[in-house]
Amino acid sequence: MSETGWPALRVRDFRLFILGRFLAGAGLQIVTMALGWVVYDMTKSAWALALIGLASFLPTLVLALVAGQVADRVDRRVVVFVCYGLQALAGAGLLMVMLVPQAGVGPIYGLTMLIGATRAFYGPAGQALLPGLVPRDLFSSAVALNASVWQISVVVGPAVGGFLFIFGAPVVFGVATLFSAGAAVAFFAIRARPELPEREPVTVKTVFAGIAFIRSKPVILGAISLDLFAVMLGGATALLPIFAQDILKVGPEGLGLLRSMPALGGVAMAMVLAQWPLRRRTGPSMLVCVGIFGAATIAFGLSTSFPLSLACLAVLGAADMVSVYVRQSLVQGETPDHMRGRVSAVNFVFIGASNELGEFESGVLAALVGAVPAVIIGGIGTIVVAISWAFLFPELRKRDRLLP
Repeated sequence: MSETGWPALRVRDFRLFILGRFLAGAGLQIVTMALGWVVYDMTKSAWALALIGLASFLPTLVLALVAGQVADRVDRRVVVFVCYGLQALAGAGLLMVMLVPQAGVGPIYGLTMLIGATRAFYGPAGQALLPGLVPRDLFSSAVALNASVWQISVVVGPAVGGFLFIFGAPVVFGVATLFSAGAAVAFFAIRARPELPEREPVTVKTVFAGIAFIRSKPVILGAISLDLFAVMLGGATALLPIFAQDILKVGPEGLGLLRSMPALGGVAMAMVLAQWPLRRRTGPSMLVCVGIFGAATIAFGLSTSFPLSLACLAVLGAADMVSVYVRQSLVQGETPDHMRGRVSAVNFVFIGASNELGEFESGVLAALVGAVPAVIIGGIGTIVVAISWAFLFPELRKRDRLLP
C-alpha cells in the first residue's frame, strides 16, 4: 500500500480491530433497527420507542465509572471480547422472544438493558485500546478509518436488517447474533498486549479522575458537551419507525434505508478525512458542522418525499462525522495512556446520552406534540447549541490544530 493510501491498514492488529468493530456495529444496528420496528408495530406508541432509548442508556450511566476502572486495570482486548460475546447472547435471547411473540415487550426492554451494559464496558475499553495498536504518526488516519468502518457498519446493518424482514424477525435477530459472535472472535485474535500501567489504589479520586481530567481541559469539555446536546436535541433516528410507517409509508425495507443514510453520509466524510485529515481550524469546523446537522434535521422533519428525506439524513450524517472525528481525536490524542479508560468511559456516557437519551427525549416529545414538530424543534435546538457553544467555549472556537 502506498504512503498516500491508508497506512494504518498495514498493522495486522488494527485490521482485526476494525473488522471486529464492523461486525459488532452491523450486528448492533440490525438489532436497533429491528427493535424499533417490532416495538412500534406491537404498540403504535412513541412512548414505547422512547423507552428503548432509556433502556439502552441507563446501564451506561450506572456502570460508566466502573467500566472506566476496568478498562485501565484489565487487558482491554479481553474486556471487549467478553462484551461482544455477551452481546451475542443477548441477540440470541431476542431471537427466542421473536419465536414467542406473546411474551410482549417486557423481555425486549430487559435484553436491551443487557446490550446497554455490554456497551458501557466495551466502549471505553475499545476506545482506549486503539491508540496502542498503531504508531502515533498513524493515529489520525486510524481514528478516521475506525470511524469510517463503524459508519459503514451503520449503513450495512439497517439495510441488511430491513431486507431480512422478508424472512421474518427471527432471521433478523439470528443474523445479528452471528455478527456479534464474529466480532468476539476478531478481538480474541488480536496479538497486542499493551503493558498495563501500575495499578493505583481504588479511591474516590481515581474513580472520578476521568471527570476531573475532562473538566481541566476546556477544549475537550466543549467538544464532548457540544456533541452531547447537539445530537440529543437533533436525534431524529428514534422516530424513524413513525416516519417510515405513518408519514413516508415505506415499510421495514424503507426504514432500513432511512437508518442507513446518516451513516452513508458519515462514511463518505470519514473516507475524505482519512485521506485528507483535518489539520487546521478544527474547532470552527466542528461548530459549523453541528449547525449544518441541525439544519439538515429541520429539513428532514419538513420533508414528505422519501428521496429528499434520504438526502437530508445523508447530509446530517456527514456533518456529524466531522464532530465525531474532532471529538475522538481530541479525547484520545490529549489523554495519557494510563487514564484513557476512565476518560473514555466519561466520553462514552456523553455519547450514550446524546444517542440513547436523545432517543428517549425525541420519543417523549413526539408523544406530546407529534413526530414532525418534535424533529423540527430538535433541529432548531441544535443550531442554538452550536451558536451558544461558540461563546461558552472560546478555546474550542479558537482551536486550530487537531493534535498539539
